Amino acid sequence: MHAVILAAGRGTRMRPLSRITPKPMLPVGDRPLVAHVADAAVAGGADDLIFVVGDGDGHLREYFGDSYRGVPVTYAVQDPPAGTADAVRCATPYIDGRFAVLNGDNLFEAEAIARLFDHDAAVLAHRVDDPREYGVLSTDGSRVTGIVEKPDDPPTDLANAGAYVFPESMCDAFDVPRSSRGEYEITDAVESLIAECDVAAVTTSRWLDVARPDDFVRANELVLAEGVPVEDGDHWGDGVYVAPGASVADDATVHGPAMIGANAVIEADAVIRGPSVVGAGASVGPEAELTRSVLFPGARVGSRVILHGVVLGPRCDLSTGACVSGTHQSGETTSVVATHSPLESALGY
Repeated sequence: MHAVILAAGRGTRMRPLSRITPKPMLPVGDRPLVAHVADAAVAGGADDLIFVVGDGDGHLREYFGDSYRGVPVTYAVQDPPAGTADAVRCATPYIDGRFAVLNGDNLFEAEAIARLFDHDAAVLAHRVDDPREYGVLSTDGSRVTGIVEKPDDPPTDLANAGAYVFPESMCDAFDVPRSSRGEYEITDAVESLIAECDVAAVTTSRWLDVARPDDFVRANELVLAEGVPVEDGDHWGDGVYVAPGASVADDATVHGPAMIGANAVIEADAVIRGPSVVGAGASVGPEAELTRSVLFPGARVGSRVILHGVVLGPRCDLSTGACVSGTHQSGETTSVVATHSPLESALGY
């Protein structure tokens, strides 16, 4: 089973964070978002990983190299990005047999991906409150009978969850016409799959499309709730994980779920309330307070700084006494970066 992971999108809704590193490489827990996708694929039995990347893909190549968790890695280049069907088409020269396609900016339930991989043709589905925001699946029992993109009157509450299995015979299905949005859509390829094959609907109870900064914080919350396997680190209970080399003052307070990354520093009387992540090498000054926030690796928070619903980029250094907050009423998250220039090297994890 090939696992094609789509990681070439620009991530415009995640700006300015996606200006400094590709969205799939944003940190979730102790590793990039796309690494969670790759982990699920490997656990599900993928024989190799084919990453579809775009311009400026150096961070992803640097992280994954030519092998990941004992599985060979190949890179297919999509430049410029022209839609999800076009992305898969770029990977077809490397496909010889049944293959899965996984969105590289989604957070999947590993067990559901394993069940997906058990089928010759399948689509992952997730029940949502408002299906109008998604591609929506129609089913007959456990078989997919139709798919429609963002309908005003959804036929079901089953959202297309961005993971598929195709037989090798469907490689040509990705040569589709441009949609009204001017892109080549994988929805059209799925329609061809439904017409040609019995397509299983595999439901998942946990799935997240990480599209906006608030989704990014939610992704960290989900990963922390499931437990972070910090190698040689400590689990303090209450969902608090501390990586090797991190320093947490005795009178600092950390309420989980939270993760303190490698070599991070939490100083005296600082308070961290989860879900929060302090990335590798980041620092939180005396009497600072973080609530529902994520500090990228290397970010610095001065003394008595208050952050609520904030994603702080890797070049940020907030001076003493600053106060930054997302929108409390809507639960939205604000993101802060010090520059729009891409990072010269990948983030450390």
